[in-house]
Amino acid sequence: MRRPRNWDAAIVLSTYLGAGTGLVGIVAALLGAHVTITDRKVALEFLKSNVQANLPPHIQPKTVVKELTWGQNLGSFSPGEFDLILGADIIYLEETFTDLLQTLEHLCSNHSVILLACRIRYERDNNFLAMLERQFTVRKVHYDPEKDVHIYEAQKRNQKEDL
Repeated sequence: MRRPRNWDAAIVLSTYLGAGTGLVGIVAALLGAHVTITDRKVALEFLKSNVQANLPPHIQPKTVVKELTWGQNLGSFSPGEFDLILGADIIYLEETFTDLLQTLEHLCSNHSVILLACRIRYERDNNFLAMLERQFTVRKVHYDPEKDVHIYEAQKRNQKEDL
């Protein structure tokens, strides 16, 4: 039985880190990170059950499952709260790009690193990367030719560089 191809980016990013819903966060937790795994409200119960089923009890306290809809209720997260943001298969709906960028801008400090794993299938995917590059320094750090998945690293642009 073959797994759905739409999860390949999550698997490639997990492999890149040394390792579905919550897969990347679960792998990060298993690697020792304190993790906040987010998804929309409709997916939270499934996400919680995945975390409970796949993390040993002694690691679960280091893992928080929290609702996040891009561009909404960002006040429930402290600005610049995260050192590392991991995203797999999140670049696919053009109408969400502005909200996604607003969310990344809010969650990142000047020292935060974002790793995004995705396929570049359509012009809109390149459009998102161009939008991202307006606010962040972006570079490709890995490419898996078998799965056709790219991993990009992004960091907030230094405001002084832009002057």
